[in-house]
Amino acid sequence: MRVIFAGTPEFAAQALSAIVAAGHQVALVLTQPDRPAGRGMSLQPSAVKQVALAHRIEVFQPLTLKDAEAQAKVAAVGAEVMVVAAYGLILPQAVLDLPRFGCLNIHASLLPRWRGAAPIQRALLAGDSETGVCIMQMEAGLDTGPVLMREAFPIAGDDTTATLHDKLAACGAKLIVDALAGLPLPAEVQSGEGVTYAHKIEKAEAAIDWTRSAAELDRHIRAFNPFPGAQAQFAGQSVKLWAARPVAGQGEPGCVLTVDRHSVVIACGEGALAVSELQKAGGKRLPVQQFLAGHPLQPGDRFSGRD
Repeated sequence: MRVIFAGTPEFAAQALSAIVAAGHQVALVLTQPDRPAGRGMSLQPSAVKQVALAHRIEVFQPLTLKDAEAQAKVAAVGAEVMVVAAYGLILPQAVLDLPRFGCLNIHASLLPRWRGAAPIQRALLAGDSETGVCIMQMEAGLDTGPVLMREAFPIAGDDTTATLHDKLAACGAKLIVDALAGLPLPAEVQSGEGVTYAHKIEKAEAAIDWTRSAAELDRHIRAFNPFPGAQAQFAGQSVKLWAARPVAGQGEPGCVLTVDRHSVVIACGEGALAVSELQKAGGKRLPVQQFLAGHPLQPGDRFSGRD
């Protein structure tokens, strides 16, 4: 098939690689403009652009697809289908209507649950038992289009956003190749029941509220790993918590109950958290034993959540 691919981060890059490997002709790749990154803040190409350049595919990085010039460039490709994955720009109706098979979106949730920008984090925060990928026919609404294919799998008790991202990216890459091979596919209209929205993650959400249960805070820590990191306050300094597990225990929320070389146990609103990896502001992520060498903690010390 003659394909246009639109995407930006690593999640999308895996799908692009799979489409190329399956033998489709990717005639044009759309991706976000290069962004400053790293210590020198030099312009860095997106993960999708790097894959495209490696395969000598033409790259187009418009600031918008709403102007006639950008739309004309996309139309000139004569693609049969456009595949979209975490692109970052709204596709106007004029673009959606261009390919014969329309535009297919790879979405990392079981629609209609978690439409929107942050489905992986929201599924973890909510304690969902499963997640998956939907291949959706795009329309003007936010992730409202009919579903062509879906695949579900359980969320493991130790999944973080990082590990779940990798599973979903692999699933999405496989599923889009299957979908392209089967076009045209029957479309399942999304149910009007069970609709939820995965609003963009804000850094302020990462602050830990110790009055919540240990089970909730375990999910909180996993959902904000790797970005932006679940954050607590200790002795006036920010500390990020990267790994923890719920355990039995009770005390004033935020109070350190026990300390050993494996974990720091902190009381929650219900139960306690055994924290095993921490990071001081400006420092590295460290296992408890190494963290304690430079930042001694003892029972009775107190963590707070917000500044």
